[in-house]
Amino acid sequence: MKPPQDIDSLFEEFVQELPADYEALAHEFKAFVRARKIRSVAHLLHLVLLYCGLDLSLRGCAAQLAQSQGYLSDTAVKQRLEACVPWAKAMLIEVFGLRTVVESGQLRFIVIDGSTVQVPGATGTSYRLHIALDLVALTLRQVEVSTDKVGESLDHYVLQEGDVVLIDRGYNQPKSLVPFIDRGGDVVVRYNAQGMNLYRQDEAMEKIDWPKRLRELDGHAGAIPVYLCHDQHRLEGTVHAIPLPPEKAAEARRRVQQRACKKGRRARAASLFLSGWVLIFTSVPVTLLDTAAIGSLYQVRWQVELAIKKLKSLLDIDRLRARKDSPLAELYLYGKLLYAAVLEKLVARRFGSDGCELSGPRRQTPWRLWQLVANALRSQLVAMFPLRKAHIDECLKSLRERPRKRPLQTLPVPVLELLQRCRRLGVSAV
Repeated sequence: MKPPQDIDSLFEEFVQELPADYEALAHEFKAFVRARKIRSVAHLLHLVLLYCGLDLSLRGCAAQLAQSQGYLSDTAVKQRLEACVPWAKAMLIEVFGLRTVVESGQLRFIVIDGSTVQVPGATGTSYRLHIALDLVALTLRQVEVSTDKVGESLDHYVLQEGDVVLIDRGYNQPKSLVPFIDRGGDVVVRYNAQGMNLYRQDEAMEKIDWPKRLRELDGHAGAIPVYLCHDQHRLEGTVHAIPLPPEKAAEARRRVQQRACKKGRRARAASLFLSGWVLIFTSVPVTLLDTAAIGSLYQVRWQVELAIKKLKSLLDIDRLRARKDSPLAELYLYGKLLYAAVLEKLVARRFGSDGCELSGPRRQTPWRLWQLVANALRSQLVAMFPLRKAHIDECLKSLRERPRKRPLQTLPVPVLELLQRCRRLGVSAV
């Protein structure tokens, strides 16, 4: 669809980053059935972006379209948006390229983490976002949405042979790690010695006593060969043990004591000792990455936290307004992620990746580039349907309040009568 007026082509660029068959997908998933006030699939896409990308209310979306298209109620907007959930999911999968399996044999470093979203008034988690970030290009590789009942697991992600994933302590799950490593992947995970058992690489295969084993290092960093086991599988791996500096170790022990105190108990001696170490389990051989390299690599995992902050601060993904488990809430989350994924591609198209990737010297972060393109796209989306004099009444009708028990406030009748008398007499009311 060509914009109604001659403006910058950023929206057309946005459409070009979508699947080539995005219109056919809208018909296939019954998001667009017939043309009425929403005259085309492109108009429907624009409506989705107004709600999910620009965070307009249902009534605001209706009024925006009514300026050029004629009257549209917020109820009609809600019904059309709810029908778009499968369509938005399908487009997001295609934009991320998750249907394409690449067998290049090259290492791909991916950092994985999760975040939460709450509906208005919620005291706990409403939805979880499971996020995978390409650690070299600093681009979103995949984002999945789940309910608060679903925990962290590698099973959420489309991973391939040759992928090396960086994950935190929440992923200390042999049932998830072992199948992935068996398929040719590798992991670098912050090891929780009290949450996942590892075993000595010897005939006895005894469970490792970590306080005892770390004392043998005499305060120095070291690589400890281990076995990771699940069912009948036994995989070789390494735990890289890195002692914290004295001041950071003391701070870590203080936090352990505080957590124990809140639970009404004393911190265990083993917990206090282990808090002075950073333990990182990996299936990557020591001959490829030694302890110093693994320690530095894991520190770069912070980039996924910045990506989450970008989604929340720049794109307001945590401003969910719909009820939990409603189609509108699902559409908002998937639509917002689609908006973010395409926006990221627009940034790369306009500015390239030079100076932003972690594979070379960096001159800037993607943050301000995102903000620049997001502001330009927002302006164009608002300008797509300008106010036409012929539709002013329809626009006002779309913005009207629904009938309700308590009407909007007006001046008391005696005051209105006083004002009318004063006007007739041509004098001031006071």
